[in-house]
Formats: sequence, C-alpha cells, structure tokens
Amino acid sequence: MHETLGQRAWRSIYSLVARLGLPFLMFYLVWRGLRLRTYLDRWSERFALYREPGPVGCLWLHAVSVGEVNAAAPLLAALRLRHPGSVFLVTTTTPTGSARARTLWADQVRHAYLPYDMPGAVRHFLDHFRPCLAVVMETEIWPNLYAELGRRDIPLAIVNARLSEQSLRSYRPIRPLLSGALARVRCVAAQSEGDSERYRRLGARPETLSVTGNLKYDIELPDGLAEQALRWRQTWGARPVWIAASTHPEEEAIMLAAHQALQKQFPQALLLWAPRHPERFEVVANEAGRAGFTVTRRSSDGLPSAATAVFVIDTLGELLAFYAAADVAFVGGSLQPIGGHNLLEPAALGIPALVGPHTGNFFEITELLLATGAVRRVQDIESLAEAIAAWWSDPSQARACGEAGRTRIAAERGALARTLGWLDRLCPPEAGAD
Repeated sequence: MHETLGQRAWRSIYSLVARLGLPFLMFYLVWRGLRLRTYLDRWSERFALYREPGPVGCLWLHAVSVGEVNAAAPLLAALRLRHPGSVFLVTTTTPTGSARARTLWADQVRHAYLPYDMPGAVRHFLDHFRPCLAVVMETEIWPNLYAELGRRDIPLAIVNARLSEQSLRSYRPIRPLLSGALARVRCVAAQSEGDSERYRRLGARPETLSVTGNLKYDIELPDGLAEQALRWRQTWGARPVWIAASTHPEEEAIMLAAHQALQKQFPQALLLWAPRHPERFEVVANEAGRAGFTVTRRSSDGLPSAATAVFVIDTLGELLAFYAAADVAFVGGSLQPIGGHNLLEPAALGIPALVGPHTGNFFEITELLLATGAVRRVQDIESLAEAIAAWWSDPSQARACGEAGRTRIAAERGALARTLGWLDRLCPPEAGAD
C-alpha cells in the first residue's frame, strides 16, 4: 500500500521532531545510565552502527522488554523449528530485555537493540540485517520503521497485539501518523476482540485483523519447577511466604507496611520482593533494613535463611521460580496508576494473586482471573494484608483459588498455533521442517 501525501507529511513532521529531540534522548540515556549502567552499553546499536558484518538475511522478532521476550519464547522456538536453516534476530529496547534474551537463547540467535526511529538509522538497520520477515510483539508502532519495511516489501506482523483504551486515547492526536504506519502491517494478531477493535479504530486495515488470543497463556513451565520450589522452602523452614512482584516506587512503602502488619499475626512471615526495575534493588533492600527487617539478597546470599524476613530478588529471569515458592503473590504496577503487570505466571503455577485497582494494561486477563477467584483486588495496606492473611489462615481455600486459575489458563491455550497459522502465510515453513 503506497503512502499518501498526507501520511508522508505527517511522517516528515514526526521525523523532524525526532531529530530535534535527539539531545533530550541522549540526556535521558545518560540519566538512566547513571542509575543502571547497562544503559550506557552498546550505544552504537541505537543508531544502527555495527562493527560486525550482518547476516545474509534473517527472520526478525522485536520484543521491547522482559515481559515481551518471555511471551515470545514459545513463538520463537516454533519458528526455529519451521525455519531450521534461517538466522534469527531478536531486538529489544531495554537492557533488561536484552539480558533476558541472552539468558534464553545465548548465541543461538542474533541480538541487537532496535535503533531509534529516524529514517537514516532505520535504513542502516534494515540494510545490515536484511530481514525477510518482521514480527513485532504487542504494541510497538514506529512510523519510519514501518514505512521503510513497506517500501522494501518486507512482510510485517504485530503479534500478541494489545492496545488499551488509555493508549488509544493518548494516540488520538497523532492518529493520522499511526494509521499510516499500520497501513503497512500485513497481520495484526490481537489478544482479544477489544484489542482488535481498538487497532481498527487506530487505523489498522480490517482484512489484516484477527483475534488469536494471548501467547502468554501458552506459557511453558520448566520441568522440575515444583520440586525446586519445595527444596527452596525447606531451606527457610515451614513459614508463610508471599511475593511482591514487579513493584514500582510508590508501592514500596505499602509492601513494607503490609509485611509489618502481617508479622504481627504471623511472626515468621517471609516476603520475597522483586522490584520491577533493577535500579530499585538497592533502594528496597535499604528501605527494608531501615524498617527493622532482617534482609538478604539473591545476588549475595543465594536463598533466604530461617532468620530472613525480607528477601530481595535482585536478579533477572528468576521470577517464575520464586512465584512457585510462594503461597500468595501480589503483582505490582496496580496500586500505583501504572496499569498493572502480567498475572499469568502465578496463575499458571496455581498461586493465588492480588492486584490493586489499576490493571488497564491487562484488563481482559485480570477480569478473567477475578471471575475464577484466582485473583482478588485490594485497595491499600489494610486490604492487602487482610487478603494475604485470609489465604494463609485457610490454605485449602488458597489452593482451591490457585487451582481455579491454573485450570482457566489451561483452557485458554492455543494462541501459539493460531499465530503461527498467520505467520506461515507471510513466510511459509521450509520444506521438510517440523
């Protein structure tokens, strides 16, 4: 589909703004780098400058950060079986996403940061890697990148696509720009009917839309996870355990206050704490220490001891294992107006979970699990502590709620097969592939 004059004008304005904003972007990188030094690494990739030669073509998948990389794992595994002779490239935007990709695939796939969406950088990126298929996870819409993919006739799919009402409203002022970008997309494989409709309203062509479900429902649990969780729990003794996962700064004081309240009723209670961003690891460990808790950390102490009251998970890629070792989970970004984070991992493990009122980023998943009783909504310190205590006081009820969530997640599987069906049309499997 050719770019109209109006769409080209919008994109020219966008590119000019991007160039003018480059100094602020560089300042942001330095600022983030002072807090998390990995943001200072491999800057050249963000401008599509590479030292090593590129592959002679590849299949390319973009996953912005850790959650998208995890969701992409079963999809990439299936694509590698379908295209055994192909080189695969995974791009991310964040250092944590990069670290997770390297942990999952090491040198089995190529990895790079996605460059900034400026015309020259986009052209250099595509010239270097020469993808024959572009697969973008969830909600990444880059006008210059999408336009250049369209100009080169490279098939582009957005898979596991989601778009909240809040995001749709925020995009409204630049809808002509984004509708022009979406016109280049061959397939939008949406998580839900609501997501599909919102993509249509943003400008996706109706014939490209399909509802394939959420790839995260097809989560693959590692073998031996339950046995490992049991061994871990034996190291810290028979005690009630909850995990606070993916918390944000404004939620940190609530976690500490809730744990203080819980210890009045359950003196041996253990909090496993995994902040959302690595730069908060040190902060929450110090805050917990100042609050009077005995604090240990994954990076330095391995596992909690019998004396540990707060254990900070200051590593990446291990959240699933610690979910499995908890009785109850709180999933953050939901007491603070962030929009919430993914509830599927505790649900798939049969762990009952709690969330705050702000869950717009995962509305359908949250509502699905709320209906089963596997998830309950809390509002503040008191309701969080009360809900955890209620499940600790009635373990059989907690197990029943967790099992209801596990059963519902199993019933929702199938998005992987439906998504592969669409991608096979854009890039047919190699002859003789599994």
